Amino acid sequence: MYSDRTMRFFVAGAVILTTLGFVSGFAIGGNARVQSALPATVAQAIGAEVPPRGVDLSPVWKAWRIMDEQFVPASVPERTASSTEPEPAGTPEERRVYGMIQGLAASLGDPYTFFLPPVEQKQFEEDLSGEFSGVGMEIEIKDEVLTVVAPLKGTPADKAGIKPNDVVIKIDGISTTGLDITSAVNRIRGPKGSTVVLHMMRDGWTEPRDVSVVRDTISLPIIDTEDMGNGIYVISLHNFTANSPQLFRTALREFVESGNRKLILDVRGNPGGYLEAAVDMASWFLPSGKIVVTEDYAGHQENVHHRSRGYDIFNSNLQMVILVDEGSASASEILAGALKHHGKATIVGAPTFGKGSVQELIPITETTGLKITVARWLMPNGEQIPLDGITPDHVVEVTEEDRAADRDPQMEKAIELLR
Repeated sequence: MYSDRTMRFFVAGAVILTTLGFVSGFAIGGNARVQSALPATVAQAIGAEVPPRGVDLSPVWKAWRIMDEQFVPASVPERTASSTEPEPAGTPEERRVYGMIQGLAASLGDPYTFFLPPVEQKQFEEDLSGEFSGVGMEIEIKDEVLTVVAPLKGTPADKAGIKPNDVVIKIDGISTTGLDITSAVNRIRGPKGSTVVLHMMRDGWTEPRDVSVVRDTISLPIIDTEDMGNGIYVISLHNFTANSPQLFRTALREFVESGNRKLILDVRGNPGGYLEAAVDMASWFLPSGKIVVTEDYAGHQENVHHRSRGYDIFNSNLQMVILVDEGSASASEILAGALKHHGKATIVGAPTFGKGSVQELIPITETTGLKITVARWLMPNGEQIPLDGITPDHVVEVTEEDRAADRDPQMEKAIELLR
């Protein structure tokens, strides 16, 4: 969902913080000395917005002036060619503005709201393009710790055995305590063929372990299909990308032409993506006008109800199970919740991630943006997606013993129910 001003998206993880709205009111204090101390480009930028009412920003500009007049760096840090940290972008004054906006965004206490300076903005755009160099996993700050949302299927992270809800304690020996998402992503990413060592903890482990992952070019997988026999067909959906509705349509056609009448929709490890994709997919199973999800703006603007487009090609003979786990987030939860609510599918697996909020990416300058939570997701019954995730109709956990034996008890339960 793009427009000339904003981009709406629903992924679970990835970057950092800012807003020129924060610095828009320097003239409130009427302090000409502070204004004159600012570079012309910064003064023009912050003067372009209407100052917020009732907010005295004179302390900010006083601090700015003191930094200009008195700050002396304790040392000059040396950068090496092997450093994974990006080169600072912008002039010193611009970076100071970025930091101010980062702090403003952080003050909201929302892990999904952050500013993207130029380097992070470019990185985010590369993520959306569907190909980048790294290990292939979605990460997020959850309960103040760096947590894996899901490894992407077939990527180095997946092959290394990383699982949803794994906690990353250190990256190449550097503690992740207090580390923001952008810094974590920058440390984890690197040239193809290089190795990153993740010090990790997982439920069931008695102590943390080092997991070495060799970086590679990551191409996001989208859809796989498999005819399981006995009338059962599996569609595995890995991401809700811009082109996933067309691929899903093709997969459904293959399902119908196969003669099978029992469908397993597998969204385990799917961290989400575009809302429009989830609505379009739900529309193949729901009559026109049925609510798929509602965006609750908490009174800031009128709620938006996203309804089925009414493709509704299946009759009551269709039997469907949706597989979910801790890595099923955002758009995955929307699709599963809608089909369950309307009686179209049974949910099997582990409780989902619990991504119940809506973000927009709003351009701040030509090279920066603000990813901000603007609404909450409400399921068709009017309830918000729980912060601890959607509980399946049939909860089936996958143990370490199951993984070691290459067993999939969740898929086995789905097949059992359909048979």
